[in-house]
Amino acid sequence: MADDDPDDRLLLKKVLEEIELPNVISFVEDGAELMDYLFQRGRFLKDKAIKPNLILLDLNMPRMNGHEALRLIKSDPVLRRIPVIVLTTSKAAADVNKTYDLGVNSYILKPDHFEELVRIANEIGRYWFSIVELPKD
Repeated sequence: MADDDPDDRLLLKKVLEEIELPNVISFVEDGAELMDYLFQRGRFLKDKAIKPNLILLDLNMPRMNGHEALRLIKSDPVLRRIPVIVLTTSKAAADVNKTYDLGVNSYILKPDHFEELVRIANEIGRYWFSIVELPKD
């Protein structure tokens, strides 16, 4: 998950603990850090970071925003297979259209209530990890 808001990252962590999703989640604070994680650069150079099965991406972040990160992910021959879900507060039609033009798999508005976030996380987990057949390396 790439999100610059520490409260949103903490909230999602609590939600994932609540729904007992067996997957490991890694958090980064912006698009630039996400790219370092994906390419194992910078502070992730020595990490043996696992290529994610799914990326949750906020749009409004410093250094590199979600649109820029999405463009880089979907232009890379290896990374483009990773499903990307934008999870954001932006309801702007321009943001929705632009992310789909860049190849996003889903666009979801961040809910206002914890219970709704739990429901959404359950649906995401069920769909992407139980129903969908993801690419194999």
